[in-house]
Amino acid sequence: MLATPRQITTYNPANGCELATYPIHESGEIHHLLDRARDAQTAWATVPFSHRATAMRAAASLLRTRKTALGLLATREMGKPITDAEAEVEKCAWVCEYYAEHAETFLRDEPTPSSATESFVAFRPLGLVLAVMPWNFPYWQVFRFAAPALMAGNGGILKHASNVSGCALAIEQIFADAGFPEGLFATVIVPGAEASALIADPHIAAVTLTGSEPAGRAVAAAAGAALKKTVLELGGSDAFIVLADADVTNAAAMAARARFQNAGQSCICAKRFIVEDAVHDAFVAAFLQATRSFVPGNPELRETTMGPLARRDLRDDLVRQIAESTAAGAKIVAGGTLPPGDGAYFPPTVLVDVTAEMAVFREETFGPVAAIVRARDVEHAIALANDSPFGLGGAVWTKDPNYGKELAMSIESGAVFINGMTASDPRLPFGGIKASGYGRELSSYGIREFMNIQTVWIGPAR
Repeated sequence: MLATPRQITTYNPANGCELATYPIHESGEIHHLLDRARDAQTAWATVPFSHRATAMRAAASLLRTRKTALGLLATREMGKPITDAEAEVEKCAWVCEYYAEHAETFLRDEPTPSSATESFVAFRPLGLVLAVMPWNFPYWQVFRFAAPALMAGNGGILKHASNVSGCALAIEQIFADAGFPEGLFATVIVPGAEASALIADPHIAAVTLTGSEPAGRAVAAAAGAALKKTVLELGGSDAFIVLADADVTNAAAMAARARFQNAGQSCICAKRFIVEDAVHDAFVAAFLQATRSFVPGNPELRETTMGPLARRDLRDDLVRQIAESTAAGAKIVAGGTLPPGDGAYFPPTVLVDVTAEMAVFREETFGPVAAIVRARDVEHAIALANDSPFGLGGAVWTKDPNYGKELAMSIESGAVFINGMTASDPRLPFGGIKASGYGRELSSYGIREFMNIQTVWIGPAR
């Protein structure tokens, strides 16, 4: 009797309806896919940068041409409002163009004097890089890895989150249609539990993961056993510090955006709002007013600014975190009540009187829940910001930017934004410390993560 083929089913989080089913790749198919990708990458590594850039610019053009369809696909698979989904596609086109323009400069040989007659540092591609990617930014997370990796001469194997399998295949098609070699960038559809077998495969040279801390530990362990390079971008519980001299109105408006964009489902969303006592009450009032500007609803409607969470279990975890925190003394001043209906919706929720022992402070809240914490003074605010296992990003609001720069030296995070909202930008390195992971994406630093940094020494010695 023939075995029933395994498959993955995707669902629309706005209404719970089934979207599509995708066959799971079995071992024989994966072996063929990896063989083809390795052969493609071996040839691709010899292609001049100018040729690679032509294909990458074509990918950017296709992203813009297909923006409407790609945006709708992401909206239906993970619930992002349609205008945000289309903006995400535009950002992916930007990162393609950025690396098409700058990759050759970033990877140019670096003459380095030594005892040799001539010596230099060269940057050689490693081979196939496995990307284990999340659903919350289903295009951007992939393209911010793929654009530099492919421009560097590497190949890409994508193991995407199962609930955005349609987005994964659409990305693969973009690269194929843009003129990249057949199979150089390929999607493998397998459950997350089977990622370790991919990591161990000898075709894979390195691994990049964007995901949760437990996922990062599992990938790092599997890659370590196989002695393979990893870059991990994990969770975050970013502090948004508002000092007594800050422009409270502007800070609160940006704070609401930083917390509630993408329904709060972002590693670099501001999550802990640490406010000096002198402006605490004014900030809370302004923050609540800004929170009311968000329009929850059907994410396919352009007036909607907050869609559902991607899955019901994510909502269940938020409910638990809020319940534990309110039992410990936090107060809900906005939201907090589950709406009726089939979708995985959750309203913008604000908690005050939050302390460092509570779940909404100690854990990552992956949804639209803001925790406001009162700080006695600047020193207390910095101590609270650093009192976290995470260290991805953070923000400081003050009317004195020079003072903000001084404080940035004391904040334990991979990025500090002064009078702004933490965001990823192709021109700047992105990544964290502590339980937020290691390594960097984007900029010149990101493209060099998956290179063999090779010393070339030419004698005779001098």
